[in-house]
Amino acid sequence: MKRLLSRPARLTRPQILVGKTLIHLLLSGLLIFQFQLGLSDQLGADPVQALLNFTGLNAIHLLLITLLVSPLAMHLPCGDIMKYRRMLGLYVFVYALAHLATYILFELQLNWPLIGSEIIERPYITVGFAALLILAALSASSPNTVRRRMGRRWQKLHNLIYLCVPLALLHYSWSQKVVLAEPLLYWAMAVLILALRKDKFWPLRRHR
Repeated sequence: MKRLLSRPARLTRPQILVGKTLIHLLLSGLLIFQFQLGLSDQLGADPVQALLNFTGLNAIHLLLITLLVSPLAMHLPCGDIMKYRRMLGLYVFVYALAHLATYILFELQLNWPLIGSEIIERPYITVGFAALLILAALSASSPNTVRRRMGRRWQKLHNLIYLCVPLALLHYSWSQKVVLAEPLLYWAMAVLILALRKDKFWPLRRHR
């Protein structure tokens, strides 16, 4: 597919900085505001479930958006949008971590034996925790200094993002306990986005 416009647009450093600042204020502000509403009992009859839904669904939204950045950079006239991908990826981990923290703090009340048994015995929590571990590893290795030290191993590690997607969606689908149209919609979007990135997680195709 050719670029939508023949002349590429470039962002200046101040423009990129302003864009990152706006993203940071938006994503962190929404998260803080939602928890303030929850702590002040303004999220309805079940504020804990509201917080779990907000953090979990937005973690999935940001994960899919992060995977969409690279295909968009290839086909849009402004490839500099790639400079926002790492920041978006870090916020995937932040929202996923907030999701787990909400569950541990408010749902399980810091009952550590129960927390361990929940992770081990409940499959949807097990796969969700596995997705979070992958995101933690990707976030810890995101700085440029770590990337240079890891060399080629860095890309192999970050290819685990393609495993994180089905794990996160499986966690979400199982948590619904019934078949709903919304999880199926997320699966369809994920398949479409991963199809755009098929060369990344299909080594045999690249080899041929």
